[in-house]
Amino acid sequence: MKVLFVCLGNICRSPTAEGVFRRYVEQAGLSDKISIDSAGTSDWHIDKTPDPRTQAAAAKRGYDLSTLRGRQASVEDFTEFDLILAMDKSNLSNLQAIQPVDAKAELALYLPRFGISPDEVPDPYYGGEDGFELVLDMLEQASQVLLDEIKARL
Repeated sequence: MKVLFVCLGNICRSPTAEGVFRRYVEQAGLSDKISIDSAGTSDWHIDKTPDPRTQAAAAKRGYDLSTLRGRQASVEDFTEFDLILAMDKSNLSNLQAIQPVDAKAELALYLPRFGISPDEVPDPYYGGEDGFELVLDMLEQASQVLLDEIKARL
């Protein structure tokens, strides 16, 4: 099973989702069965590390995002991954615009796909530190639900 998390720049939400979900997968002993990556719909931060505030908030909870590097989502992702999860409606729309007709991957909004509200993971980039904490809270909740679903499929 291959999962891709996608936001706009791949420096806040999607690398956080990748780091959080990776830990959940490792703790479940499923690293050999589940591959995880993240990407952005823009090309603004290719090869950049996650935002320092993102890394600091994640580190407080024991997640190390320092090895992650930004990349842009591509058409190839729709054949490489089984599940592509967009953080918000704008990025979902951006992904739908490049989604091939014969795409293998299921494309969905992350939180609603697993029955979690609100509909979108808010972008913390222009806000304060509490926004990064909120994103972590949301992604930890969603990661557990996602992991439970994937375990049921395996």
